[in-house]
Amino acid sequence: MSENISGKTDVNKLGEFGLIDHLTKEFTTNLPTTIKGIGDDAAVIDHGDHVSVVSTDMLVEGIHFDLMYTPLKHLGYKSIVVNISDIYAMNATPQQVTMSIAISSKYSVEALEELYAGVFLACKDYGVDLIGGDTTSSPKGMAISVTAIGRADAKEVVFRSGAKPGDILCVTGNLGAAYLGLQILEREKQIYLSNPGTQPDLENEEYIIGRQLKPMAQKAAVDYFKEKKFQPTAMIDVSDGLASDLFHICKQSGVGAFVEEGKVPLHPDTERMALKFNLDPITCALNGGEDYELLFTIDEKDLEMVKYMPGVFIIGEIIPAQDGIKLHTTGGNIHDLKAQGWNHFKDESNNPKDN
Repeated sequence: MSENISGKTDVNKLGEFGLIDHLTKEFTTNLPTTIKGIGDDAAVIDHGDHVSVVSTDMLVEGIHFDLMYTPLKHLGYKSIVVNISDIYAMNATPQQVTMSIAISSKYSVEALEELYAGVFLACKDYGVDLIGGDTTSSPKGMAISVTAIGRADAKEVVFRSGAKPGDILCVTGNLGAAYLGLQILEREKQIYLSNPGTQPDLENEEYIIGRQLKPMAQKAAVDYFKEKKFQPTAMIDVSDGLASDLFHICKQSGVGAFVEEGKVPLHPDTERMALKFNLDPITCALNGGEDYELLFTIDEKDLEMVKYMPGVFIIGEIIPAQDGIKLHTTGGNIHDLKAQGWNHFKDESNNPKDN
């Protein structure tokens, strides 16, 4: 393990998931009611006739969000959506959330009313109840912690660990738009800081900016699985980028994957804006994150079900672990896919990005 000059290990050397693995390696689950602990989108707890699915996440000002371009109402909405997305990723139905906030003295009651207006709207849109939380002071900025609680039949829960060779790899919608929305907002922030009299130019990019500021959790996909009475073999929500999240499925399932570049869905606005920023659109889709689509695998026998599933794209297949995780480019080449998603512990001066 790498150490800095003081003899202490820098958490940047491990990254988010390496740090979690390191800190929890001695922990085991001992209670029979704990079906799944650390290592998936959510924990699963047995209640006899059903299971509870529980996920928690934290958003910190200056790391996950920037209030120079994030309206508080949107922040409240997003803080709920990014958590219940984890519940849907387990093929469960979110039912309750708790929300705790730490705030500095710069926030007024009216500002917090705006934040909670967004929370209320998200709860209404997704049919969940806000049932509690905590409020405390912070020496600087704001931190938000949300815990989401869902419910499912035990046999319907989908883990990251169920993919097998021959399964088909699917995603519920287009990727990369949220990342490009962030690039526009960051650009306009820098222009404003250089010249405070400048009005922001968002280039009428409502779609990609909306994907960044007001994401959607994929309720319709989970409803479809239940309506058609089939389920994925493995699933995860795309929060850190397609490549990183595919690696999670492959690691947990002990498999490899083969992704067709030409089948990865891109919105036309995403492609156009990526080129304007001199970025490769497929790189934005693979590594951008914050799309909150569902990446899932299905058994070949369920292919007909997925063919008629609204908004779903088949992008590849699961292969044996020894064959690696590969990207088949539109130019006909095959490359090792690299997971280059966002690092939560990078320097705070970098662009803030939700996860």
